[in-house]
Amino acid sequence: MEKSIASRSWWRANRWLVCRRTSQALILLGFLSGPLWGLWIIDGNFAASVILGTLSLAEPFVVLQQLAAGYLPPTLTLAGAGLLLAFYALVGGRLFCSWVCPINPVTDAAGWLRSRLGLPNGRLPPKATRYWLLAGTLAAAWASGSLLWERVNPVTLLPRELLFGIGWGSGIVGAVFIYDLLVAKRGWCGHLCPMGAFYALTGRFSLLRVSARRRSACTDCADCFAICPEPLVIQPALKGSGSPMILGSACTNCGRCIDVCEPQVFRFALRFDRQVEAPPAISPPSA
Repeated sequence: MEKSIASRSWWRANRWLVCRRTSQALILLGFLSGPLWGLWIIDGNFAASVILGTLSLAEPFVVLQQLAAGYLPPTLTLAGAGLLLAFYALVGGRLFCSWVCPINPVTDAAGWLRSRLGLPNGRLPPKATRYWLLAGTLAAAWASGSLLWERVNPVTLLPRELLFGIGWGSGIVGAVFIYDLLVAKRGWCGHLCPMGAFYALTGRFSLLRVSARRRSACTDCADCFAICPEPLVIQPALKGSGSPMILGSACTNCGRCIDVCEPQVFRFALRFDRQVEAPPAISPPSA
C-alpha cells in the first residue's frame, strides 16, 4: 500500500475512502442534527427513521427480528424495510457495512493502529461464525418475544452514546475496537457481526460489483490484498481465468482496492460486464 500511495496523488489513492467517510459522516449527522440542533433531516435511528418528514425507512434486519419475535410491524414499516432491502439487493448488501455503518470507522481505526504497531493478525474465528450468530439472534428473538440483539447491537448503540454521553453502550463499542486491535484483525465485521452476515446474504446477487478488468496489468504487489477487509474475494477475479468480477458476497464494495492499485486493475462495474482488457502488446526490439 505504501508503494501505491507514494506513486499516486493523495486523492487518487484515497478517493473512495474519502467518499465513504463522507457518506458515513453525513448519515450520522442526519440522525444527530434533530436532537442536537432541531434540524430534523433524519428523524429516528438506524432501526427505523423518517427522512425529511416524508420517506419512511426501516432496517430490514430489525424487521426480520420483529417477525421472528412474533410481532407484525405496520404496513408502512414493512414497506420501508422492503425498499431498503431492494436497494441493498441491487447495489450490494455489504455496501451498508462500508458506506453506512457507524462501526466501520471504529474497526478501520483498529486495523490502522494494528498495522502501525506491527501486531500479528491473531486468531480469526471461522467465517461461518457470523452466520451462526445471525441464526442465534433470530432464535433469541423467537424464544424471548423481544429484540434481544438490539440491546447490545453496537450499530444502534453508537449514535445513542454520542447523543447521551458515555454509558454501557460505549463499553460494547470499545470492546469491538479492542477485539479488532488486539485479538483478531478485521475480526468483528468479517467474522462475527450478524448484520454483516445478513447483508452478505442480501447482496449475494447484486448488480454493482468490483471488476479486475485490467488484471493482465497486475504486478503482484499485493497492495489490494493488504488493504481489502475481505481479501479472499479478490483471488478468483484477479488470478482466475474466468470472470473478472468479484462475485463473493462478502465484498463490501468499499473501493479500497481501486484506490491503492497503481496499474488501475480494478473498477466498479455491473455484474454482467465480463469484459477483460487484453494485455498490452510488447513491441519487438528494434534492429
